[in-house]
Amino acid sequence: MAKISFYLFEKSPERQVDSACRLCRKLLLQNKKIWLYSPDENLQKELDDLLWTFDKSSFYAHGINQVQAPICIAGHLPTDAERIVFNFNNQALEQINFFSHIIEIIENEEAAKIIGREKFKSYRRLGVEPRTFKL
Repeated sequence: MAKISFYLFEKSPERQVDSACRLCRKLLLQNKKIWLYSPDENLQKELDDLLWTFDKSSFYAHGINQVQAPICIAGHLPTDAERIVFNFNNQALEQINFFSHIIEIIENEEAAKIIGREKFKSYRRLGVEPRTFKL
């Protein structure tokens, strides 16, 4: 069963995509493989562009639908259970027995918090107690 982590921004105006890039940097240092799941093609492009520019001193191998890259951005879920999945969809992922770790990033705005609460409840209904990191 997957480990579920919620990163909840309570005071910071940081955007979901910026914090995802920072978390990717940290996870890549641990040799983790990352999947940024978003059905929204505009968000996929934004993540792709940001990964090129957010860290001026490093390059992070990534690409949209580049399933062999350490960071894959895609509108579908991976078939590789070793991936850490960042969920940019508005619903919780029900495939909790397939992935080792699912990450949910909740921005400090009311609409995002409402979606986050629903996702949290969904994971609990699926039998998982998500961990929450308040930022």
